[in-house]
Amino acid sequence: MRMVDIIEKKRNGEELTTEEIRFFVDGYTDGSIPDYQVSSLMMAIYFQDMNERERADLTMAMVESGDQIDLSGIEGIKVDKHSTGGVGDTTTLSLAAMVAAVGVPVAKMSGRGLGHTGGTIDKLESIKGFHVELSNEQFMKQVNEIGTAVIGQSGNLTPADKKLYALRDVTGTVPSIPLIASSIMSKKIAAGADAIVLDVKTGDGAFMKTYEDAKALAQAMVQIGNNVGRKTMAIISDMSQPLGFAIGNALEVKEAIDTLKGNGPKDLMELCYTLGSQMIVLGNKAKSLEEARVLLEEVVQNGKALDVFKKFITAQGGDASVVDDPSLLPQAKFQIELPAKQSGYVEKIEADDVGVAAMLLGAGRATKESTIDLAVGLVLHKKVGDSVKDGESLVTIHSNKEDIPEVIEKLYKHIIISNEPVEAPTLIKDIIKK
Repeated sequence: MRMVDIIEKKRNGEELTTEEIRFFVDGYTDGSIPDYQVSSLMMAIYFQDMNERERADLTMAMVESGDQIDLSGIEGIKVDKHSTGGVGDTTTLSLAAMVAAVGVPVAKMSGRGLGHTGGTIDKLESIKGFHVELSNEQFMKQVNEIGTAVIGQSGNLTPADKKLYALRDVTGTVPSIPLIASSIMSKKIAAGADAIVLDVKTGDGAFMKTYEDAKALAQAMVQIGNNVGRKTMAIISDMSQPLGFAIGNALEVKEAIDTLKGNGPKDLMELCYTLGSQMIVLGNKAKSLEEARVLLEEVVQNGKALDVFKKFITAQGGDASVVDDPSLLPQAKFQIELPAKQSGYVEKIEADDVGVAAMLLGAGRATKESTIDLAVGLVLHKKVGDSVKDGESLVTIHSNKEDIPEVIEKLYKHIIISNEPVEAPTLIKDIIKK
């Protein structure tokens, strides 16, 4: 088998066989096939696409290129959730505890964030003492006893994906549905979940800016999951404005705690209930989404979800007293209010640029080597559609620097106030099951 024949075949729009896909993935992973040939194939895939079977084969070839996590030691149906990312996306922190409190195990592998704020692990490390280094035995024991655990990603999980992603990043082939979908799903499948719920974001602060692109990606990932024997579904949710009010690591942990107490922002609570209901049904703990939602609302109201969160923090070395006293979380030196310059209605909160403002404060990483300031970030006081009065605070800026003209200028530029009433965006755009 020759790589040049595989490139020409895909260039001409033909279907690659399972063996051909496995040949190029294995060869690229072990170094026997060079970058220039694989980048040529990536470009051919970008233009010619792949069918459902090819996408599933590519995903499984990447899964099998490295370690696979065996979660069979955990009782019950293991359901994982993946978000395509956004601004202020605190969902995992609250959702894992809620779902675990209903009796569905959530065994989570997460990475660190590169972008506006940290990833789930960075956020959890805002809690003093919290660590993500658990052995496989500790990880499974914790999930069996408490219902949830979060660890860092294994060093040798989907090495083919790591190499392919780095190559796509420098060859203009990142925005390809089969390549994005197989990249995401290979990591989820290698991590050992029985069922997967996907939160695919769309809008200004999302990777997929348009609903049409988000739907195409959601369908591709759901089809891959179902084709390789994992029950998979996706929700398409709005990211035209930040989710919730908090953007920044410790600030988002506090918001997650508020959510588990039933006092979180409406949009964040609704997304947790929507995603959680799907997870409960996939985990066979409810026959309908309506029944599942009732169960989730009950564990929030009776404090069981919050109790699971406390046990989870303690089990991973963290100080669970932050749940009752969030002031123990890292605090920024300065809290600076951003007053509205006119009365009216909030027309836009451009998520991507507001996220960049948080990153300029130090809440995120511009590069892998950047150090995150866990205390800093933004807390919004208004969402799109809300009325606002001249001089009323739009945002509280949590900063360790007093002089932040660049951040203030960016926020004023990207929080737009209209004289006319504005309709709030719909949070849940679609649900994809096939």
